[in-house]
Amino acid sequence: MPKITSSAELRNNYNEISSFCHEYDEPVFITKNGKGDLAVMSIEAYEQLTASFELYGALKQGLDDIEAGRTMSAEEFLAELEAKHPELAGE
Repeated sequence: MPKITSSAELRNNYNEISSFCHEYDEPVFITKNGKGDLAVMSIEAYEQLTASFELYGALKQGLDDIEAGRTMSAEEFLAELEAKHPELAGE
């Protein structure tokens, strides 16, 4: 269940809210005048969230490439890689 608190609570109990975000690794939703206004989370949780978005984007691009036929065999890939980087040949 999400934690919801007011902007006054954030102002008055910042350290407690910060501890919650770090301990539970989830956001706290902040309301202003009774309406949703912000989501506050630890830097670690934010970095994990953005890394997940980047991964999902890369997976989506890969699936789109497969669907569009933009693929090559492992042998073709290795030959192209060795042509671009001869120092890798034979490893």
